[in-house]
Amino acid sequence: MYINHNYYIAYKIFNALFAGLALGSVMSIYAPLQPSVYSLGGIVLALGMIIVARLYEKILTIRWFYRFTMLVEVILFGVILFFLTTKFSYQTALLVYIGYQITFIFSSYLIRAETLFLSETYMLIRIDTVKQIGTLIGMAVAYVFYRFLENKTNIEQVYTMHYFLAVIQIVVIFLVFKSFEDKRL
Repeated sequence: MYINHNYYIAYKIFNALFAGLALGSVMSIYAPLQPSVYSLGGIVLALGMIIVARLYEKILTIRWFYRFTMLVEVILFGVILFFLTTKFSYQTALLVYIGYQITFIFSSYLIRAETLFLSETYMLIRIDTVKQIGTLIGMAVAYVFYRFLENKTNIEQVYTMHYFLAVIQIVVIFLVFKSFEDKRL
């Protein structure tokens, strides 16, 4: 298995675009949660990250890098679908938060693996640059989007944004699939 650099760069752009677009909506979704939830979530996140780190000897391979990348993106897609198909409530906010926290458990691993398997300086420069560009574009588009829908409630705006996030996440999953190619055909 190897990484197709062009597809991977496209994946990173769309992944960052998703992050930039989602940032404001996540803050609105989390509004009903009590501060203690964040503390408990942080504890679970740290413990999960420790467990993943302790497995590095076995999972720091390109195949596991692909699997965890795809897992994270599929979980995010599931969170979006869940949000779009449920009525907004405290439980919805909590389950969305849990979904995002699960994906964050793999964040250090994914950064380490990315640096390991895409270690050429020019690739790291490209990746970090497109991530920032994608995030900036996402935030700018989100700003315009929310200003355009000012007459809607926050939660109506967030639901509408999640339709766009679902489409972007489908593109992200496709690009992850295309980014990791198996030399055996």
